[in-house]
Amino acid sequence: MVVSSKLSGNTLRKPFNDLVLGQPLDVFPEDDHVDVDFYDVFGPLPTQEPQNPTLDNTKNMFADVIKKDISDLNEIGLEDFEVLKLVGQGGFAKVYQVRKIGSSDIFAMKVMRKDKILEKNHAKYVKTERDILTKINHPFIVRLRYSFQTKYRLYLVLDYVNGGHLLFQLHRQGLFREDLARIYAAEIVSAVSHLHANGIMHRDLKPENILLDAEGHAMLTDFGLAKQFDHESSRSNSMCGTLEYMAPEIVLGKGHDKATDWWSMGILLYEMLTGKPPFVSGNRQKIQQTIIKDKIKLPSFLSSDAHSLLKGLLQKDAKKRLGSGQKGSYEIKGHKWFRSINWKKLEARQIQPSFLPEVDGNQCIANVDKCWTNKPVIDSAVSSPRCADNNIFQGFNYVRPPAA
Repeated sequence: MVVSSKLSGNTLRKPFNDLVLGQPLDVFPEDDHVDVDFYDVFGPLPTQEPQNPTLDNTKNMFADVIKKDISDLNEIGLEDFEVLKLVGQGGFAKVYQVRKIGSSDIFAMKVMRKDKILEKNHAKYVKTERDILTKINHPFIVRLRYSFQTKYRLYLVLDYVNGGHLLFQLHRQGLFREDLARIYAAEIVSAVSHLHANGIMHRDLKPENILLDAEGHAMLTDFGLAKQFDHESSRSNSMCGTLEYMAPEIVLGKGHDKATDWWSMGILLYEMLTGKPPFVSGNRQKIQQTIIKDKIKLPSFLSSDAHSLLKGLLQKDAKKRLGSGQKGSYEIKGHKWFRSINWKKLEARQIQPSFLPEVDGNQCIANVDKCWTNKPVIDSAVSSPRCADNNIFQGFNYVRPPAA
């Protein structure tokens, strides 16, 4: 796998998955399928594909797949959604914009192949992501609405947030003024604080995982690398995250706790204010060395309060890092750079960011990169091997209560 340390064009940085220390960091191969395959999402064909299938035949085959492939569903399933557009793709997941049939509700459907999950021994991460999303309810965290499965796939149906991710808007804007970055940062700090209070580390904070909604608010998403912990001193020895945002303790393999999220928050804030992360290079080893050894260089155009906050968050010693003390996130919320933030009003979504994304209706895809949305949803047929053990995903199904 090639992990991009610097963006160029439409290439997105790819996260490292949890790895055992001592293994090379490039053991996570690229997705086998570059193109979007309709049947790759919805399962293998029940019969031989015709040589030149018409659209009607394709629809009929899709209906047959639905009848044969759906299993162990309670109240919601694949037949309840119409697939509209591809809006993203990762190592073993594709994300589609979908409409709930019989309504105007638009969602994002994350589709994961069971065989690939089991191949890479990632079942526990997928189940953790689903479990975390079922219990979290916060104004700046994307909500899980449904989860279900078929013989071949796992599905997470989430809120569709249509203002684009922060990286997309950073590319358009270049960088954010301090007053705008302050609101985004406060909303993200609020979301991460909520996670920590509920025993969860996110471990992959970066602009690609922050979405903007139609009102301009920041929404934290993608819990594929998140980890639940039992008490304040809980630590993990996993090598995980996206390199430019990895804390020194992760790079050094010393183990990490929730303070690693505050380092990533510092990197994210630096990128919002300057347009790029502080530790970048064309070489992975050089990035690792700069993260461990180099002092942070803060541009003179930033305010002294911004300098102070960045130095506190980007403290290489995790025990001295802002937010790691007894007061936790209150150390960050009480910092003088946030003095203008009324946290109660913020969490009631009563503070309006000055930037409003251009959004035309709840189905708008204008803020999604065209490298995804230009791909056809219906493409060549592909079959998938049967999952040997479906019991491992028992209890995956979920429907969020209406009031939640």
